[in-house]
Amino acid sequence: MIRTRFAPSPTGYLHIGGVRTALYSWLYAKRMGGEFTLRIEDTDLERSSEASVNAILEGMSWLGLDYDRGPIYQTHRFERYEEVIQTLFDKGLAYYCYATPEELDTMREAQKAAGEKPRYDGRYRDFTGEPPAGVKPVIRFKNPLDGEVVIDDLVKGPVVVANKELDDLIIARSDGTPTYNLTVVVDDWDMGMTHVIRGDDHLNNTPRQINLYNAIGAEVPKFAHIPMVLGEDGSRLSKRHGAVSVLQYKEQGFLPEALLNYLVRLGWSHGDQEIFSMDEMAEYFDLNAVNSSPSTFDHTKLMWVNEQHIKAACPEHLARYVAPFMAELGCDLSQGPELVKVTDLLRDRAKTLIEMAQGAVYFYQDFEAFDANAAKKHLRPVAEEALTTLLAKLEALDTWTAEAIHAEINATAEALEVGMGKVGMPLRVAITGGGQSPAIDATAELIGKTRCIQRIQMALKFIEARKQG
Repeated sequence: MIRTRFAPSPTGYLHIGGVRTALYSWLYAKRMGGEFTLRIEDTDLERSSEASVNAILEGMSWLGLDYDRGPIYQTHRFERYEEVIQTLFDKGLAYYCYATPEELDTMREAQKAAGEKPRYDGRYRDFTGEPPAGVKPVIRFKNPLDGEVVIDDLVKGPVVVANKELDDLIIARSDGTPTYNLTVVVDDWDMGMTHVIRGDDHLNNTPRQINLYNAIGAEVPKFAHIPMVLGEDGSRLSKRHGAVSVLQYKEQGFLPEALLNYLVRLGWSHGDQEIFSMDEMAEYFDLNAVNSSPSTFDHTKLMWVNEQHIKAACPEHLARYVAPFMAELGCDLSQGPELVKVTDLLRDRAKTLIEMAQGAVYFYQDFEAFDANAAKKHLRPVAEEALTTLLAKLEALDTWTAEAIHAEINATAEALEVGMGKVGMPLRVAITGGGQSPAIDATAELIGKTRCIQRIQMALKFIEARKQG
């Protein structure tokens, strides 16, 4: 069975690059009928935080990236790591290193001065003397001295690294806690991971980890190192590009499936298709089609993708995501039409859920003033006759439907021998407070007869006051 995992470190928020890695791992498992695991790599006790763990879990939940196993916490597995380290000692493949930070700094400076690559020189690899007093040692892995490591990377292609280029990596800190390179190997082995899909910033770790797999007798998984995501200025995506937390995109009114659709296309394609449902992504995703070059994050393109998903989404789905934004704007959804009907009416006019919520306020809240520009243009004395005539017709309506309202707008325009706009635009400003809305007949139907009548009367008072000047 295919098994993939997403293994973030809770030392910060779940960011865009991490989400794309999680998405690719999730999609590959889904397509292959495999298992997807969430693992929290929290062995860095100083930097890991509960807030970061919660942000990761909340982000994964909002995105809908469900996991078959997890969350699994590395801090719950320390005994297992100690067991593996002891096995390496028993095989003569691990040793205590007593080099102090100062000693290592001096060593690196000397190597730089000699034009050499700074690296641990193995000075305690075969040490048999008396340990230096007062030094808490780290534990290092005895990397092979000869031969080479071949990574058959599913994205990068073959990568060959000579073992002589690798130093003896630290597998346990001086306080006894295991390091990333050891824990990730043990976890992937114990959890039966078949494919490790991760950012290519981990590529330098991979040859060392492969040597560790071999040392403990574990089967080496297949690797796929995904190129990083760059900011629009060509540098690595960071906080200054707005990439702080994926939950910011939730707060900014993006649909989760739209964000995932945008991210899946950052480095992968399926013909010329741009818009994908989650089912389509899972059906088509192929690691062999992942580009080996970095991708650039384009906020304008993300906004366009979000707009397309809003247009295509079912009204019930939109209503569920718009409701919290309506609450933030102080709207009581019991004091107006069904939100599902409003989202169905507005979805062709919004790029974000926030825009949709802002455009829906007049369905639930009365306003005290009209938009100044719209009123100046359309609530003029010349509009008084049209609104007065239409008001009488709408008050007499027994059936408050878009069709009936449309018929009365037509009848008013014909009676006054004016264009539809001369009736429709004043009506739009009167009942919505501004100059922009969906079809005015459908809008009026949802606003409701009582509110429409009151607002037209308010508009006529505005015109009268304007005449008095």
